[in-house]
Amino acid sequence: MIQSYRIDVYGIVQGVGFRWFTQRVANKQHLVGWVSNNSDGSVEMRVQGQEADIIAFIRIIKQGPGLYSRVDKVLKQPVVPFESNNFAIK
Repeated sequence: MIQSYRIDVYGIVQGVGFRWFTQRVANKQHLVGWVSNNSDGSVEMRVQGQEADIIAFIRIIKQGPGLYSRVDKVLKQPVVPFESNNFAIK
């Protein structure tokens, strides 16, 4: 069953390649949606796909793309399903 979520990620997640990392992980997990930077320094995304793939996606993004990033908090909340055929960086 397809699930749709808003995911907000807090920590050192801007200027460290986090959005590109997120896009790669989403593609690997067969998820669609988008990711963008927020003015408060967090990253916001809409993610849609199978629940097991979303769980794996969140587990991976919590690790971050590397040395210079740090994920302090990930919030996930259900949203209304949306139309998308890829995972975009906004």
